[in-house]
Amino acid sequence: MTNTTTPLPGAIGGSFCLIDHDGRDVSDETYHGHYALMFFGFTHCRVVCPRALTKLSAVLDSLGPLAGRIRALYVTVDPERDTPDAMRAFLQPYPRFTGLTGSREQIDRIKAAFRVFAQRVDDAAGNADYTVPHTAITYVMDPEGRLVSHLIDALSAEEIATRLRRLLTSDEAGYLPS
Repeated sequence: MTNTTTPLPGAIGGSFCLIDHDGRDVSDETYHGHYALMFFGFTHCRVVCPRALTKLSAVLDSLGPLAGRIRALYVTVDPERDTPDAMRAFLQPYPRFTGLTGSREQIDRIKAAFRVFAQRVDDAAGNADYTVPHTAITYVMDPEGRLVSHLIDALSAEEIATRLRRLLTSDEAGYLPS
């Protein structure tokens, strides 16, 4: 599978081809027909990712049946360590999320499409461990795969749930009220 669509200048998102945490090939089209929450992170993240995944899981739980219209995706920025098995194990406490990984080239392509910053920082003590500071934004995609909005990390679970509930019950597809 190859990326055949280049995002327009200023656009966020676009087509992608990755592997889910069960080892299946997936693309942006896999999730068409549903809203998608996309968060970029890595399995060795100690604070930001677990906090975001916990908050977003609580949001989805609070939405009740409406959450069935949303696919929650966790896209790695560290494909060297984040194999499908590593993603599946990391996401066990967050069963609503599907982990997505791929080759370095595939991950770099989706990071560029979503304008995600992530950069490896080696351990100052010379240990083999490293961290990957990254953008902590949740992207909300509509059922056609277009960006509806983004949700910053500082928003409370209640505010995110309110915004998503309004979006999911709104007659105006593609609009996320603030």
